[in-house]
Amino acid sequence: MAGELDPQLKRALAERVRYYNELGIYDFYRREPAAANPNTIEDAVVDDNPVIQPEQREEMRPRSKTAVALPVLTEEDLFEANSKTVIDPAQALRMIREDLGDCTRCRLHKQGRKQIVFGVGNPNAELMFIGEAPGADEDQQGEPFVGRAGQLLNNMIKAMGLRREDIYIANIIKCRPPGNRTPERDECETCSPFLMRQIAAIKPKVIVALGAVAAKTLLAINAPMSEFRGRWFDFRGTKLAVTYHPAFLLRDPRQKKEAWKDLQMVMRELGLAIPAKGVE
Repeated sequence: MAGELDPQLKRALAERVRYYNELGIYDFYRREPAAANPNTIEDAVVDDNPVIQPEQREEMRPRSKTAVALPVLTEEDLFEANSKTVIDPAQALRMIREDLGDCTRCRLHKQGRKQIVFGVGNPNAELMFIGEAPGADEDQQGEPFVGRAGQLLNNMIKAMGLRREDIYIANIIKCRPPGNRTPERDECETCSPFLMRQIAAIKPKVIVALGAVAAKTLLAINAPMSEFRGRWFDFRGTKLAVTYHPAFLLRDPRQKKEAWKDLQMVMRELGLAIPAKGVE
């Protein structure tokens, strides 16, 4: 009988299998080499590159005597493995960033992207803000919400009685679309699994979706902002609220009062004192 795998190897295997499950890859096969130990983790973990080239497809199909199907872990199994083995959210985020690499999974890497904008903030944050996509300043600096919209978001956070370093900030996609256009559906679908893993690692008490694109992508609901705002949604066991994107508030400052109402709802959920002064 094969011996127990080292806990660190188990964690690496669970993380990698979960990563591929989120990309839509569920069946894994291995070929047993003639002079190798079939019980090592290297035999069980698929190649680091999730993109299967046409010439590789035939090789990866299971063959009657040379391939053995590995058991497919359910989403529940993977989340349980993650919660038991990856205790430190900062470590989990580092692993996700390593898996992301110098991403070329969608067309954006060919359309002027300078760098990947992963996310920033407290790995143990109770509050997580999720926006749409990086802009020019974010693409330049590699950090989300650092331009004019980021300055307004900082003011919103300060009005809540918090600091930027208290929370975690990310975007639906991690590369700037050309001309700051709205991310396309396939780009969101390709990139969002990494965001899902970030959320699972941080386990925030509350998520705030900034703008309609973030709300529609996270909730898979096609609705106007008027139907998103002012209510709570359940997102994988986490409470999610929706408010206006800071870039929209820069274009229409009259809506800052409405955004402040949304933030007050979040503050009540987090048990924060609500000051008389709102967002400026």
